[in-house]
Amino acid sequence: MNAAPPSPFGRKGLETHTKGQLMTDRISMLQSIEPHRVLTDGDLDGITTAGVLLRAFPDLIVAFGHPGGIRAGVFDDQIDSKTIICDLPSHPACGAVIDHHETNRADVEGVLNFWKETPSAARIAFEIVGESQDVSDLQDMIDWVDVLDGGKVSREDFLSNHPMVVLSRSIEASERPEAAQRIVRGVAEGWGIERILSDPLVAESIHRREMEASKITKIIHDSLTVVDRIAIVRFDGTGIRTNGYRITAEAGDECDACIVIHGDVNGSLNGPTHPLSASFYTNSFLHSNGGLVDLTRLATAFDPHGGGHRDACGCRIQPLGEDGLRENREVEIEDVNRNIAAWIGKWSNERVRNIG
Repeated sequence: MNAAPPSPFGRKGLETHTKGQLMTDRISMLQSIEPHRVLTDGDLDGITTAGVLLRAFPDLIVAFGHPGGIRAGVFDDQIDSKTIICDLPSHPACGAVIDHHETNRADVEGVLNFWKETPSAARIAFEIVGESQDVSDLQDMIDWVDVLDGGKVSREDFLSNHPMVVLSRSIEASERPEAAQRIVRGVAEGWGIERILSDPLVAESIHRREMEASKITKIIHDSLTVVDRIAIVRFDGTGIRTNGYRITAEAGDECDACIVIHGDVNGSLNGPTHPLSASFYTNSFLHSNGGLVDLTRLATAFDPHGGGHRDACGCRIQPLGEDGLRENREVEIEDVNRNIAAWIGKWSNERVRNIG
């Protein structure tokens, strides 16, 4: 008897089918773990992914996490063999993972790995659930999540009031988990974007973000610097977060990418305040087909748990000495400038190499 071909879904894709017949459809493979929980990222992609999965598994408990917390063990008590992890790094105790980040591509022993090179994790869930039921009503929403999470949005679209753009810049589960749960429910039950936006909890989150907009603009104007065509903005210590689209829309053609610092020096992965962190984004308004530098090289330069996409990724600020080497101590506020200086050096070297 010929051996079975290697499974594209990791070792467990083979282990769960010992009767000599491999399942070929992904929805059946997910059903085989009898999922009862989904642990997903708290951005629009992760929230939408959870909503799509609830179409197939309506009794799923939905919980929100973040990459650093997964890697640090913060969510270990929420992960078991019946847990689907979405838009986040895999975990050896989970049953399945649905993700699209290049740095999370590797198989984990015993875990169904539904990794695929797509603009969003929601796209993968949409395809999987679509194997067993009609999800065509979600097509436009998934297309927008692809554009927003995959870095393909135009400057005009980002600054517009399109409902999906409004939703994407207003919702973050770590800030408003109740509103995020309402969006999950809306996607699962086919409410449509207008009804989702009019939900009281979601509408309140949108209003809060609108009230914050002027503060965000002021922080950008006060702290924005551009060094060798990479923009740097510091939101650390403000309690406010924003994404790279907002920065590159403001900086315009003066930058090829940006670094956004956020969190607090006294923050922690399992506390109400995030630790000092950095996000890296290509200026997709200028480089719609991908940036000049693989930004994961910056995100993983000092933080072994950093990563994400080539054009959108992140990491935590690391304790660095004056020589630019990592030290064994707690992070202090001066480390922000040391990390930034080291990243700029790496950025400049990579940029020169790639445009040379």
